[in-house]
Parts: sequence; structure tokens; C-alpha cells
Amino acid sequence: MNAEAVQGDNVAMRRGLITLSVMLATIMQALDTTIANVALPHMQGSMGATQDQISWVLTSYIVAAAICMPLTGILSSHFGRKRVLLSAVVGFTLASMLCGAAQSLDQIVLFRLLQGVFGASLVPLSQSVMLDTYPPEKHGSAMAVWGVGVMVGPILGPSLGGWLTEYYNWRWVFYINVPFGILAWLGLVAFLPETETNRGRRFDLTGFLLLALGIGALQMMLDRGETLDWFASSEVWIEAVLAVLGMYLFVVHIMTRREHPFLEPQMFRDRNLSVGLMMIFVVGIILLATMALLPPFLQNLKHYPVIDVGLVLAPRGVGTMVAMMIVGRLSGRVDAR
Repeated sequence: MNAEAVQGDNVAMRRGLITLSVMLATIMQALDTTIANVALPHMQGSMGATQDQISWVLTSYIVAAAICMPLTGILSSHFGRKRVLLSAVVGFTLASMLCGAAQSLDQIVLFRLLQGVFGASLVPLSQSVMLDTYPPEKHGSAMAVWGVGVMVGPILGPSLGGWLTEYYNWRWVFYINVPFGILAWLGLVAFLPETETNRGRRFDLTGFLLLALGIGALQMMLDRGETLDWFASSEVWIEAVLAVLGMYLFVVHIMTRREHPFLEPQMFRDRNLSVGLMMIFVVGIILLATMALLPPFLQNLKHYPVIDVGLVLAPRGVGTMVAMMIVGRLSGRVDAR
């Protein structure tokens, strides 16, 4: 019994350390998303950019993450989950340092693109690690605990970003990722086991390029449309045509490709998955849009100090964290639907 108890304690400790490590990696990504929003007006003044131009600091990251996130599965299959996660942590941390050192708008947008490329796999891989680390009966509570940790980003990010911007410099909103990245890397190296690799699956380059074309053109159209009077501009028309064409060809391609398409169409037959995707799509639109619009609105029009802007944005994270704690307690007792 003593040996079994010791073994059980070791397993529990290892699970806890793995959870802490992946939470740090995800907190780094979530913190960076929310902390940069508060500093946008200060970046705008430092870079001499317009409101539309400085918004690329956010949209470049989102576009890169959206395009690269579907690559997570094929990369972890080919190289192993641990290697991909460690590479993502290192790349995201280095890109954060480069963002802090950027001297022009072009540089910071480029480095934010790199952040999006490396940060795209942090959340899905962290969730996969959590599901593999805990037995099925503990999945609900484990994901709730992980989610509570992730909510540190939306809670702490705006306040910390406002404080750093007010008393130091907006560059520190990116440098703050460095300690999180180092701690996450050390924990993952020490405690996360490697998964088996499967190099038999081919990479669907055509599907990836079509998806990248569709998403990239759509984002360009949405960003440039307001300044160019939408469809009165030939550029917006070109971007709209490319977006529709890219998405259409992507759907046709994955539906007709027999072996290993970039996205498996069969998975969308799962009703729960499809409904969940639609719901999170709506949540993402509301969440990301307000995160980009509220800081300049409160600072430029309402003349709030930057610290107060951070405090105003923090409660949304608190509410989400409390809800996750309640869901974790209800998991296993009530039907998930």
C-alpha cells in the first residue's frame, strides 16, 4: 500500500507539473493577446501610424495564427508533440523579444506575424497534453483548472499592460513574455513525455495554400475596405474575389481529395463539433472585436488613463474564470450539453 501510495503521489505530482507547464505556455499566449491592446494608442504615437495601420499589430497576429493553427496536427504527427510544443514556446518567446525591440511599424507587424505562426499551436497542443495526461473521468475538471489558469491572461493582461505602458514603456508588454517562456520551456523539457511519430501522412500543400489565400485575402479586404470606401475600390474587389475563390477552391479540394486532405470533411458530420464551432465563431467575433476597439475608445474619446483602461477590461476575464470554476464542479454530474 505504501508503494502504491508513493507511486500515486508521484503520478499526481507529475500531472500537476505538466499542467503548470502547459498553463504557463498558454498564459503567455493569452497574456500577449490582451496586454498589447491597451498599449495600442501608445504604439500608434511611437510609430507615427494611423488607427487603421496600428490595427495590423493585432490583425497580423490573428491572421497568422488562423492560417497556421490547422498545421498543428500534421506537425505533431511528423515530429512529435513535445518537439513542436517546445519549438513553439521558443519561437514565440524570441518573437516577443523582437516585437519589443521593433523600430518601425513594418518591423513590429512582421514580428507579430512570427508570433502568430509560433503561437498558433500553443493552445491546441496544451489542450491535447491535458487530455492525454488525465484519465477520461477527470477531463472536465482538468480542462476547467487549465481554463482558470488561462484566464489569468485576460484578467492580468489589461491591468499589467496599462501599468507597464504608463510607468515604463509599451515595449515591456512584449518583454514580459520572456520569463513565462523560460519557465514553460524548462517545465516541458523536464516533465512532458514525447509522443510517437507517424511520418506516413502526407502534407496537403495545395489545401494549405488555398486556405491561406482565402483567409489572407478576406482579412486584407476587411482591413482595407473602410479606408478605401469598400467596393468603390478596385483593390477591395480583387481581395474579395481572391477570398471567395480561395475558400471555394479549398472546399472543393478537401471534398475531392481522397487521401489526407488538409482538413478531413468527415469530422464536420459530428453535430456537436459543428455547433461548437459556430458558437465559438460568434464568441470570437465579439471578443476580439471589442478587445481591439475598447482601448482606443476609452483612451482617445473618453480620456481614461491607460491604467484605468486596464482595470475596466479586467472584469470580463474574472467572469469567465468564475464560470469555468463552476463548470469544472458540474462536470461529470450534469450532462455536458
